Amino acid sequence: MPGIARIPSVDGMRTALITGASRGLGRALARGLARDGWHVVVDARDADALSAAVREIGGSATAVAGDVTDPTHRADLVRAADGGLDLLVNNASTLGPTPMPRLAELPVADLADTFATNVLAPLALVQDFLPGLRERGGAILNVTSDAATENYETWGGYGSSKAALEQLSNILAAEEPGVAVWWVDPGEMNTAMLRAAGEDADSAPPPERTAAVLRRLVADRPPSGRYRAADLPAEPAAAR
Repeated sequence: MPGIARIPSVDGMRTALITGASRGLGRALARGLARDGWHVVVDARDADALSAAVREIGGSATAVAGDVTDPTHRADLVRAADGGLDLLVNNASTLGPTPMPRLAELPVADLADTFATNVLAPLALVQDFLPGLRERGGAILNVTSDAATENYETWGGYGSSKAALEQLSNILAAEEPGVAVWWVDPGEMNTAMLRAAGEDADSAPPPERTAAVLRRLVADRPPSGRYRAADLPAEPAAAR
């Protein structure tokens, strides 16, 4: 099955929105895409951390601080990407309460908050940007997790939210043949989130390695589907 043909932006510069870009994978991917000549719109809840990230990202970048679960903030993101998007990266997510409890002790209200960030907000952003993505032959990249498919103890809340995001992506790919829809398990990375989960983040590879893989995915534009970063070429994508 061939990939979906790319339609370049009218102004010659492609635009990507990357949520959760103040640190970790989001920041590394934004920095790489900016080097590749993209204009990146980035968001995060911590305004100071996001400003610091934008200085590191360099290139053409627009920062919009806020929470993706907030409709007003999502409207701000739409305004920031006034010319439309070529790529939407739903990277922002939450583990839920930490230390992560077993399902028997997981407050349902906390699970609802986890789903609001990890499932409902990505879908809302897809709905907001889908008309333009259709018009431009754009792409959606949803960052998921192996916790969506594995039975890791205490990961039930986070894992079930990522499983829901994967199935939303799967259905979206069937419903939107003119838009590339990828959902990617990035694998373990040396990030604050992995450390907050109580895992050995120091022994995990840096997020820049996975960001290079995702840049290659975006550049090569394979068919819609689920991908594991570990199975994809690791060398950085050339600017295109």
